[in-house]
Amino acid sequence: MAAMSPAEETPEIKTPFAKRFRGFLPIIVDVETGGFNAATDALLEVAAVTLRMDDDGLIYRDKTFECHLDPFEGSNIEQSALDFTGIDPESPDRDAQPEMYALPEIFGAVRKAVKAAGCTRAVMVAHNAHFDLGFMNAAADRCQIKRNPFHPFSCFDTATLGGLAYGQTVLAKACAAAGMDFSNTEAHSAAYDAEKTADLFCLIVNKWQNMGGWPLAETED
Repeated sequence: MAAMSPAEETPEIKTPFAKRFRGFLPIIVDVETGGFNAATDALLEVAAVTLRMDDDGLIYRDKTFECHLDPFEGSNIEQSALDFTGIDPESPDRDAQPEMYALPEIFGAVRKAVKAAGCTRAVMVAHNAHFDLGFMNAAADRCQIKRNPFHPFSCFDTATLGGLAYGQTVLAKACAAAGMDFSNTEAHSAAYDAEKTADLFCLIVNKWQNMGGWPLAETED
């Protein structure tokens, strides 16, 4: 049997949080954009939410980090996207920053959370997660950020989890089915959507644990 490459080896796991997700720390992310194409459309808002774990191994929303971004040079912005999100890129009240300044702040907060939890890397949690991951990876490439704390392709998708747990794949409907409040007037802000996604993710993970699905029963070889 061939030896595993370093990338395939299971990381050393020390903390309860690291044990829960094989050394990964879930970080909930939401992005608001100028369209659907990560390569050409503007990234306008980013929010990242960290989690905490209590002594019983249950997880909860912790801190929220958010930034408003200036559209990168030459980026495309669809009016339909602005109509959907309600974002005015020209508004002076946005307090927007260029990607090259804002993203390192978000990534720095994520790396700090990963280290504090005793984990080895962040894994992105989002609603329709590959959309958010694609925009974040594209922005990191534009800014030539070498230390992207997120796994480059693995992610947890609350659209899938919501469909499994509650039969709903739309965030607002999944939250309603789970008995959570959801404000349609506050939705489509990156911070609000990320926090609601975090609450939904925690609820599903904790429910699975309370049903006896975690920790896994140890079996003898």
